[in-house]
Amino acid sequence: MTSKSTASISKTEIFRRTFRRLASPFKQVPALGWLIAGLVVALLELFFGEILANLMGLDKLPALFGSLIIFRKPSLEFPFIFNDLGVIGAVIIYDLLIYAIPFFLVAWLTKGLTNKLSWIIYKRSTWISVLFHIALLYIVLRIWTDISTYRELVTRLTMIAVIVTLSLNVINGYMGEFSTSHPGFMAVGAYVTSVFTIALFTNSNYFGDAKLPASWAPFLFPIALLLGGAVASVSALVVAIPSFRTRGDYLAIISLAFMFIVKSFFENLEVVGGPRGLGGQPDLASFPVIFVWMALGIWIINNFVRSTLGKALNAVRDDELAADAMTVNTRKTKMTAFLFGAFWAGLAGGLLAHVLRYINPGSFALQKLAEVLAMVYFGGLNSVLGSIVGAVSINLLGEALRPLELYKWIVIPVILILVMIYRPTGLIAFREFDMAEIVKPKDMRMMEGDDATS
Repeated sequence: MTSKSTASISKTEIFRRTFRRLASPFKQVPALGWLIAGLVVALLELFFGEILANLMGLDKLPALFGSLIIFRKPSLEFPFIFNDLGVIGAVIIYDLLIYAIPFFLVAWLTKGLTNKLSWIIYKRSTWISVLFHIALLYIVLRIWTDISTYRELVTRLTMIAVIVTLSLNVINGYMGEFSTSHPGFMAVGAYVTSVFTIALFTNSNYFGDAKLPASWAPFLFPIALLLGGAVASVSALVVAIPSFRTRGDYLAIISLAFMFIVKSFFENLEVVGGPRGLGGQPDLASFPVIFVWMALGIWIINNFVRSTLGKALNAVRDDELAADAMTVNTRKTKMTAFLFGAFWAGLAGGLLAHVLRYINPGSFALQKLAEVLAMVYFGGLNSVLGSIVGAVSINLLGEALRPLELYKWIVIPVILILVMIYRPTGLIAFREFDMAEIVKPKDMRMMEGDDATS
């Protein structure tokens, strides 16, 4: 081994040791501690964010951690470089004072208290502890998004992306196939749900006067979403029946053809607007509604992949012949998983249609497919947690780089290529998601000892 390689290894080891040393004070911070720190940060920005932004000389409150300000087009006035550096410096200081320093400081200072509180709640009931953490997460996100309508829109779209990514990971990750039909399923769900709500609750040029009072819409909206998901699941049979009679890459080819067929079908269906699209959906996909559906989606999909059927999916993915020899009905297993994933994609499409309140066939084409595939493979295959991380990361990254316009589509692919080189299976792959383990206090042994002593 040369001295140069020895030096490089030592530098890598020094970096790892430094990172571990910096992270060591936060190892005992429970999930509750991080959520309370997030709550403090959200309240801090709510009450003092605008004041600090004015002191920093910013025109407005940074909407998305200041990324839209940092990546905006440079000013052309001389001396432009100093003007831009000044704005970037102001954003960095704002993020440090509002987000980074308070977040880690509160998490570190309260780790003892939050561990004890976590232990008290956890002892009473695991379910109560899980629901308490979810409710606290909702409060944090709600306060943070209430500061800016743009934040709320981005957060709602990100939560929908989590559902879509999870549903595709069931097929491409847990089942081990390569499906490209998810935009088609989203389109089916979006149009079916939109026709249901527009025809029943609004006066439109396409479907005439409203058939039911608008006050009924929030209560019947879940039925519309379930109907959209069910129709998308039935439409998946068009792909599943011929695809799973064969082996190899036929699913990718047939599912891609299905996506183009669905797009062409809605483009030529004048009753729903054809290529012009369909608008006028009632505003039913509010933040709380999407949050509840996302939580349900994570819970149901996580239980599905950890069930006996989920284990059968893993067996089919690893070796279909061996799984068949072990009495696993491989065709039935794959079709069930495929229809299950299509259902959640259709439901997500219905939510998306009522967030944007307008859809057209072009919204569910190759660009949508690329986005969904990027979220799945960036986050990690065969992992619910990886899908959540991938959806949140790609969505926030896409919004953060929006001011770069065309260059955004250079930066994001480069990042994806680097991930595929150094982490071929994604950031968080083949890892189970257990909410009960997440909400446990970190000092379990110490807490149990203190409890026994008392």
